[in-house]
Amino acid sequence: MATIWIVFAICFVGQRIPCLGKVTPRHSRNSGNVQEMYRNIYLQRQDKSAKHQAIRQDNPDLNTVHESQSLFGGLGYKILKTASNPTSELRAGKFTCLKCNIVAKVIQMLMKENTSSEDIKLAVRGVCIFFGIETPRVCQGLVEEFAPEVLTVLKNTPLSPSEVCSFVFGPECGAPYSPQSNWNVTFPPVPQPPPVYPTPPRPGSPTFRFLHLTDIHFDLDYQEGSETYCKEPLCCRGTKVEKNGAWRFGDYRNCDTPLWTLKDMLSTLAAENNTFDYIIWTGDLPPHNIWNQSRNDQLTVLKTLVELFLEYFPNKPVYPSLGNHESSPVNSFPPPYVQNNNSISWLYEALADGWKQWLPSDALDSVRRGAYYTVSPYAGFRIISLNMNYCNNQNWWMLLNASDPAGELQWLISTLQLAEDKGEKVHIIGHIPPGVKDCLKTWSWNYYRIVSRYQNTIAGQFFGHTHFDSFSVFYDVETLQTPVGVAYVAPSVTPFSNLNMGYRFYTVDGYYKNSSFQVVDHETFYLNLTRANLEGKITWELEYSAKASYGMSNLYPADWNKLIELMATNNTVLETYNRFYTKSRNSGSCDATCRVLRLCETRSGRSHDPDLCKKLGIKSHQDFTFLQAQQPKHC
Repeated sequence: MATIWIVFAICFVGQRIPCLGKVTPRHSRNSGNVQEMYRNIYLQRQDKSAKHQAIRQDNPDLNTVHESQSLFGGLGYKILKTASNPTSELRAGKFTCLKCNIVAKVIQMLMKENTSSEDIKLAVRGVCIFFGIETPRVCQGLVEEFAPEVLTVLKNTPLSPSEVCSFVFGPECGAPYSPQSNWNVTFPPVPQPPPVYPTPPRPGSPTFRFLHLTDIHFDLDYQEGSETYCKEPLCCRGTKVEKNGAWRFGDYRNCDTPLWTLKDMLSTLAAENNTFDYIIWTGDLPPHNIWNQSRNDQLTVLKTLVELFLEYFPNKPVYPSLGNHESSPVNSFPPPYVQNNNSISWLYEALADGWKQWLPSDALDSVRRGAYYTVSPYAGFRIISLNMNYCNNQNWWMLLNASDPAGELQWLISTLQLAEDKGEKVHIIGHIPPGVKDCLKTWSWNYYRIVSRYQNTIAGQFFGHTHFDSFSVFYDVETLQTPVGVAYVAPSVTPFSNLNMGYRFYTVDGYYKNSSFQVVDHETFYLNLTRANLEGKITWELEYSAKASYGMSNLYPADWNKLIELMATNNTVLETYNRFYTKSRNSGSCDATCRVLRLCETRSGRSHDPDLCKKLGIKSHQDFTFLQAQQPKHC
């Protein structure tokens, strides 16, 4: 969605930003209002002859050059040209801070001039359609879905344009200090205990097992045989086609999870009900049709999945976390102080109602406030579920005030301090991993400090969001050398995009006095979609065991750090890790860029920090920024 607003602002570059030089656009604001201008542009496009359209199809850049130069002028056209396909440009890392500043400046300028929201929406919609950013249907839906929130936030944010860009894209934009985006949590005046590093349990010590499901993204409108190259963000829905139609059990081509495949997975897991103790469910339930989702749509998906869990696991505890796709619009999670029509209470109340099957009343009160909670399933053991959307850099509401929204991190410190006082061990669960570039730097770095401070208490961290299979080691904040924690990022159920489907079991040392509650092994299961659709049947099979496949004696933070060091020198082990990264989807060999990417991710427990990857040859912010730009888009 952000790409549409980006291009909209760029379209006004020549007209509205004096420092960029004099230009002579054909459709100036003096010739009419915004509505008239974009109606003229749209009608002009519709009047192209069939011959001209054929030439344009054969030479897509030719027509764009002539039209854009005359419409937007010299420098405006040059900037427009680099962003004519913003989605691919974002993925290639070419979306500069300059362009971001243009976006914020232009939109804020229009608002100060009291340009109506309808004019702005029409302009954005016209730009989106004219330059083929998305199909007309998607453009219309995205603008209607996001405009009220985006315009409200940009009108009221205390941040300058450069601060907005630094907030969203990181310190490489070089924004000045802002108290709204630079803040620190407060720790209680209790000395940190000396580090106690985990040791292997005695042979035969009790263990327990839990299931991790994440990023289900099931699609009630999935249609076997439907269009897979639909030119929209999500395909495999709608009318059937003669060739290259969607596979029955799921498809690699920008498609989400069919309901019948989801039910098959749940049925398979239900047959193993006695082999695991509980389920963690770390968010992202709806499909990726983000241009066409209402609050009722999201609540229907939530209700459907809760009912499925109760049907297949009637007596099994489930501990959920909130994903970034559960809201409408996507990524919209205003803090508690935002009230009235923009309040998020419609979702948090529904979460509390759905999750009441598994959570005690005090946890539900916390869910209603901020969608985070804590629960103690067993004596000496505690689960903390975080709402990671307060670190989400695509959550526009954070532009109003990102200082520990809903007091979540301060609450986390209090909860961990109580656990430390009681001698409890803690597992933290959530959706967005704190080390990915999607997580706001200040939030992420504060979280990193918390993990370092309570390293003796936190026995495991479990996230999703990326759809890939990975991990990140946390190091002490003083030297960034000593491993103090590990965050597991589980693979997605959905095949979106170009992935196999999967889930994971963790085996944990526990349920006896002085047990460590550390993970002693994990096993990942997957569905090979190619084989399943060729054979006409679904087979969920073991992909790998971490301990066996990596030759690890234990899965403690120090052991994962040793694996990183091994992968840095042993290409065979790195290739194995890279294969599992996509759930054994054919990903090719891991080249030099891939190698640094994979290794840097495993060291990055906090976001936007090149220092964590210095050992890998990342010596500057520029190198690190380029590297981050090569990462797959997280969804």
